[in-house]
Amino acid sequence: MSDIREVMEWLAGGALSGPESADVLAQLCQRMIDAGIPLWRAAVFVTTLHPDVMGRRFLWQAESGVTTSNALHSLVDTDDYRKSPFRTVFATRQPLRRHLADADCPADFEIVQDLRAQGATDYAAFPLVFTDGTIHVATWSTRQPGGFTSKQFADLESIIAPLARVAEIRALRRTSENLIDTYVGHQTGEKILSGKIRRGYVEAIRAAVWLSDMRGFTTLSEQLPPQALVDRLNLYFGCQVPAVLDHGGEVLKFMGDGLLAIFPIASEDGANEVCQRALSCAREFRARIAELPRANESEPAIRFGLALHVGEVMYGNIGGGNRLDFTCIGPAVNLAARLEKVAAKLGEAIVASAAFAGHFPAEFKRLGEHAVAGFAAPQTVFGLAN
Repeated sequence: MSDIREVMEWLAGGALSGPESADVLAQLCQRMIDAGIPLWRAAVFVTTLHPDVMGRRFLWQAESGVTTSNALHSLVDTDDYRKSPFRTVFATRQPLRRHLADADCPADFEIVQDLRAQGATDYAAFPLVFTDGTIHVATWSTRQPGGFTSKQFADLESIIAPLARVAEIRALRRTSENLIDTYVGHQTGEKILSGKIRRGYVEAIRAAVWLSDMRGFTTLSEQLPPQALVDRLNLYFGCQVPAVLDHGGEVLKFMGDGLLAIFPIASEDGANEVCQRALSCAREFRARIAELPRANESEPAIRFGLALHVGEVMYGNIGGGNRLDFTCIGPAVNLAARLEKVAAKLGEAIVASAAFAGHFPAEFKRLGEHAVAGFAAPQTVFGLAN
């Protein structure tokens, strides 16, 4: 049998043998059992910065190991949260214990009633205090007759501080990933986190380029109240962004009502497959827009223009000083932007360049040659055949 000090030393060293947070909890619980603490159930809840998710729960049980789940921001408005030990610990910043083996133990939380029904004899919840003062929670339960002994409970208390440091380090990494995914995209975020952060770092890649725009946005911005305009814009992007991500694209930039995305081509012979994904995405986006309900008959339907092109782009850091933008530039992006303007002139929702349409000649119809700014030769523009 090991000593609880070995568990504390393992945590103080960063719990390096646990590559993922779930691994850390699984190994921690086993080490605590080896140190003489008869755990049956443990949970760690850590809040995070995320547009949809309030926090994550890691739940370990002796019979099934570790499972993870996300708590949405809407959780705080539910009775389950308001009547939970987590809320009490967040509010008081103090440990909470329910000695379930005692007949007169208050069953003031639903989780206490559930655990007692499953044979638990003791339950303890501790605040994990991060260095920024935020509170997170770790809970421990046992089925040992009589509950935790005084020594076992003291040992539980002793690992809380080092556990908080490990949890904070892991949480900071995840928060960084969440924020980067939210604001620059997953693929771009991976490059940034891997160290590609110096101004001037760019690489030439082949990609299908997606550039879209909402029709009539300027007029709408003069007609609608600010919040209504934002709501409409979010509704529009809500049809587009999930479709791009679901088809393997990367959203690089929002430009007012415009959106720039790319679908990277990893291999020489991969262009056809990538362009097929981009085209399928365009059709899905069009279908989602068409299905949007309107508040009333006078509300105009959302219309859009989308240009698809494929070519080489420069992908990387551009900016000044320590304020950079990880984006893509080059003639391929410029052409996509010009074709989107042609789409507006022709009244077409989706257009493509000759390079893109050439992958699917049966899918497109020729819309003629059009002069575009910045390009000496007229460009042949294609629209969807259907």
